[in-house]
Amino acid sequence: MSNSNSTPGASAEPQLPARRRSRLPAVVVGAAVVVAALVVGLVVALNGGDDDSDGRTVRLGVTDASEPYWKTFTTLAKDKLDITVKLVNFSDYSQPNPALRQKQLDLNEFQHIQYLANYNVTAKDTLQPIGATAVYPLPLYATKYDEPADIPAGAKVVIPNDAINEARGLLVLQAAKLLTLKDGGTAFSSVSDIQTHKVDVTPLDASQTATALQNGSAAAAVVNNNYATAAKLAKTDAIFHDDPASSSAAPYVNIFVARAEDKADPTYLKLAALYRDPAVRKGVQEANGGTAVFRTVAPARLQAELKTVEGQARSASK
Repeated sequence: MSNSNSTPGASAEPQLPARRRSRLPAVVVGAAVVVAALVVGLVVALNGGDDDSDGRTVRLGVTDASEPYWKTFTTLAKDKLDITVKLVNFSDYSQPNPALRQKQLDLNEFQHIQYLANYNVTAKDTLQPIGATAVYPLPLYATKYDEPADIPAGAKVVIPNDAINEARGLLVLQAAKLLTLKDGGTAFSSVSDIQTHKVDVTPLDASQTATALQNGSAAAAVVNNNYATAAKLAKTDAIFHDDPASSSAAPYVNIFVARAEDKADPTYLKLAALYRDPAVRKGVQEANGGTAVFRTVAPARLQAELKTVEGQARSASK
C-alpha cells in the first residue's frame, strides 16, 4: 500500500501514488457501475482460462502481475494447495480496493496498512488485512556524511512531499534523531507537526529528492527505493533507514487484503501464508534488489494495527 510514486508493475514496495497536499488523500470510490466498467478493462494475467473444477479459484488483484514471482506463486498455489489463482492486474492504485469491495476480486495484494487505513476511512469501507508480506525500509541518503549525527545543524534535508511518504520520511528523520514530532508522530504527520529540529526539512516531489542530493542542494535526502535505483544512488550512501520491526514501521507492512466477512476464510489465509514460501521470497528479492524484509504477523495483530491507523487517519482529516 508498496508503495508512493512508482509506476504500478515496477518492482518496489507499493510506492503508492503521489497525492495532493491534503492531510487525508482522496480515494477514487465510484458507484458499482463505474467499478464494473473499470474491471472490464483489467488484464487477467498468467492464469486465464476456465475455472478448475477440482479446486477453488481465487481472483487476486495486483499491480505488478508481470513480475516472475507471481508465476511462482500461482504455480505453487495450484501444486501445493489445489487453488487456481487468477491474477487481475490493475494499472492504477485507486482501483483494486473498490474492485474488492464490489466483489470483482476475492483478495488483493498491493498496499500497506497505512494506505488501506486511509482508503477505509475515506471510502467508509471495512476491508481487512489477513496476512503480511514484507516491509521495505525507507532510506536516508547522504554522499558527504557517514551517519545522521554527522549532518551539520541547519543543513537542508529533503523528503517526499506526497501525503503518504511525507509522514514516513518525518518518522525516519525522527528515528535518526534529526527532529522530533508532536506526540511522537503518526502515519499521517506533516511538517507542521515538527516540534524540534536539528536540520531544515524541505518536502519535494518524491521523484526529485535524489536529484536534490546529487546536485548538492540538499545535504541528505529520504529517497524511495524505486527512485534511488533510477538515480543509481550507491547503497553505501544510505546512512540510515527505519527499523522494519519498529512500531513506527508497522503501518508500512504490506498485506493481503480481504473483505471483512472473508477475513477468516481458510483458503485466503493459506494463500497469504504462501507468499512466504522460499521460492516466492527469492523471486521477490530478485525483483526488489534484496530490499524486502519479510514479516510474519498474525492476522488479528494486523487488524488491530489497522484499527489504530484508521483512528490516526480520522484525526488527520479533522
